[in-house]
Amino acid sequence: MYEKNFITAAVNRSAKTEVDRRKLFTMLGVAGAGAAVATVAGGGAANAAVTLGPATDGAVLNFALNLEYLEAEFYLRAVTGKGLTDADASGAEGIGKVHGGKEVPWKSKRLMMHAREIARDEREHVRFLRKALGNAAVARPEIDFTAAFTAAAKAAGVIKTGTFNPFASEQNFLFGAFLFEDVGVTAYKGAAGLISNKGYLEAAAGILAVEAYHAGAIRALLSAEGSDKVNSIVKKLSDARDSLDGTSDDDQGINESSYGDKKPINKSNLVPTDRNGIVYSRTPAQVLNIAYLNPAKGVTKGGFFPKGVNGAVNSTSFDSSVAQ
Repeated sequence: MYEKNFITAAVNRSAKTEVDRRKLFTMLGVAGAGAAVATVAGGGAANAAVTLGPATDGAVLNFALNLEYLEAEFYLRAVTGKGLTDADASGAEGIGKVHGGKEVPWKSKRLMMHAREIARDEREHVRFLRKALGNAAVARPEIDFTAAFTAAAKAAGVIKTGTFNPFASEQNFLFGAFLFEDVGVTAYKGAAGLISNKGYLEAAAGILAVEAYHAGAIRALLSAEGSDKVNSIVKKLSDARDSLDGTSDDDQGINESSYGDKKPINKSNLVPTDRNGIVYSRTPAQVLNIAYLNPAKGVTKGGFFPKGVNGAVNSTSFDSSVAQ
């Protein structure tokens, strides 16, 4: 379970009122709210009763909601030129601004249709999580697509000078989508171990499956380009993510062996997995390292979230190993 201080913070941030705490227990039809109240041993005011289980699960789902805000804004702006409505982004923290983003000058009707489908899915993810969390749902944080994508492209070596605009062309859009999609899949995979309630876990698994479909589609579309230049840029973006999320070498491009073989049988890699054919995980801290474009510990803002994400899980020092 979480350390005492983190439990308290997570409950207070995830459930703003007692009504919200109870709603977290009944989300998705989960019963037995009273059974999740536990008293920390030791007595005294500092060790008062705290709400465990679904309340802390709510903190994790709010973390996921921040990521869904990011993806929904990216895709909606790419296909419509507009983002989420205020009704889909409000919260006690106040709605954050979104910098950048416009409709892509589509040439391929089929690609535009794919993008529209993904945009709809991401918007519905936002709506589902917000409805499930009720008044406990955090607001959309401030999001930056302008400086952040340029910084990411420069860090990856995709560009040396100037700016990178993922909305400027279809190919740029696919590069931007690639930067996000694999992170979303590994984030939900990594969060699975933090969710204790089966109702929450089933819902998160459903979203993970959709994100995996999206990621596979984007990787397939990029692979279909069939050019060394595209493969090289994708590899650079993959390496950049790897440089941000720790010392392990897990992230993979689209034309390298998914098993890390030195002499792969082929160079197709639509599904990045380990040797067991299993998608790898990222902890919330690792996800934030990428989102903030900063590999350091203790970072609470930067990159795509210039003022940080909203909710209790907001730092690259978050230690998911303390959760059971």
